[in-house]
Amino acid sequence: MKTIRLSAGIVLLPLTLLTGHVASATDGTSAAKITSVVLVQDNPVLAHLDNAVASLTKGDKSATTQELQAGITGLESQAQTQPTSFKDKLLAQASKLKALLPLIPTGALGNGVLSKAVSLAKLASGGSQLEGILAAGSLLGKGSQLTSGLSGIGGALSALGGSTQSSGQSLVSTALATVGKLDQGGLVAKAAEPAAKTQVNSVLNFVKGVL
Repeated sequence: MKTIRLSAGIVLLPLTLLTGHVASATDGTSAAKITSVVLVQDNPVLAHLDNAVASLTKGDKSATTQELQAGITGLESQAQTQPTSFKDKLLAQASKLKALLPLIPTGALGNGVLSKAVSLAKLASGGSQLEGILAAGSLLGKGSQLTSGLSGIGGALSALGGSTQSSGQSLVSTALATVGKLDQGGLVAKAAEPAAKTQVNSVLNFVKGVL
């Protein structure tokens, strides 16, 4: 599946990626039908964490350590510069990742363990991002920002799998359908705002429960 980069730091992804189904020409889904997209802003912190997992998969211990350390630093910085109720959770996930660093040189760190730890860190980061947007006041015109945060959480939940994924994805999908209306302006956006706040808060409460 190809992504389309619109400008620096912004790419288009099919909404179906959030549910774990990737539409393609081979499964009978035409490109014309894939009209729902999400705006995902590149996050260097999460990129470092993803790179750490990829590097471990390749067996590159040095790169794994380097990328994981960069991701940890980024999480700690986010906790300090974006103070929300997720601050302690961000720091807690950063500490858990730190505990994995000594295991990398010895080869004792499994890819599954790191992947799960990274996914939990992503949940904390995405939750903090969303809560920060809610705390800033009106949500009108902030649909793309909320979509970015929700899509990140959706991706992290997909990686965790199981009942956590299914329950969380349901909440995320419901919220995504509503926050998209916030950028439409006028009465549509105003009517959607109360529901958007409620639904995003439901996602945040779920994430806190997972963490």
